Amino acid sequence: MLLGARYDYDKRHGTIFTPRGAYRFKFTDNDILRLNAGTGFRVVNLFTEEHAALTGLLDVVISEELKPERSFNINLKYLNKIYGDNGTFVGLDASLFYTKFQNVIIPDYDTNPHQIIYDNLNGKSISKGISANIDLAFSNGLKVMFGGTLQDVSNTENGITKKQILTESYSANWSLSSTILSWHLMLDYIGNLYGPIRLPTLGENDRRKDFSPTLSIQNIQFTYDGIKNFEFYTGIKNLLNWTPNNGNPFIIACANDPFDKEITFDTNGNAVATPNNPNGLTFDPSCVYSPNQGIRSFLGLRYTLN
Repeated sequence: MLLGARYDYDKRHGTIFTPRGAYRFKFTDNDILRLNAGTGFRVVNLFTEEHAALTGLLDVVISEELKPERSFNINLKYLNKIYGDNGTFVGLDASLFYTKFQNVIIPDYDTNPHQIIYDNLNGKSISKGISANIDLAFSNGLKVMFGGTLQDVSNTENGITKKQILTESYSANWSLSSTILSWHLMLDYIGNLYGPIRLPTLGENDRRKDFSPTLSIQNIQFTYDGIKNFEFYTGIKNLLNWTPNNGNPFIIACANDPFDKEITFDTNGNAVATPNNPNGLTFDPSCVYSPNQGIRSFLGLRYTLN
């Protein structure tokens, strides 16, 4: 068992006490159970951490003096290792996690589509879920890893609970690595999968989807090291040619007018529809949620100095 605590004093925020504890129980040499719980705090550096505040032409509104974020979290984790007689190794781990945030600072895109409003959440933010991973290593040099997470991330304010923006409900990642010694060849294949994400669209006239589709990014690489001190590698990135504009009429609103010079506004400051801007939108890149580069190949050479 490990117990600890931290005490902070700041003339702006007063005193902050954050205790923590960890417990580890070993059933056998290969079975371990871990329980971690504690509290934390964080002073947010808004304009270095929230890059969305510096992109586009949305008005940034800080509606109050921001307080440090506070959290309480608990995590239960089980680990198991299996060693086979033929050199095979299997590693398993599974986790249950729960975190409750107070004073959390989340950009509000919903109240006004022309603003990003920052304030301390008057309520709570909850992140809870389960994750699991498996690692396999075989005597022939083949290694396989697969992991997945199911999570529910929500914000509750004034009795209303909403799914947190730009956060998926499920995700997975995997990798496969193999070495063919007789050919001096290494193969690496990695991939990930993300479930639908709620996107910060600009209101009813925005034709972009409110939720992203399920997406997967996969890469493969071959490496040859048959010449002393040299490695030659080649591969393909984004095998499925996924980009965030798949299925969307556009992903960046008014991309040809990043300074809104051709946008017409009404007396209330709202963009109005015109022949050049039929949806009445302003420049907005906030719906970019995955890499913009599609499928591409690469080739390289490494030289090692001994």
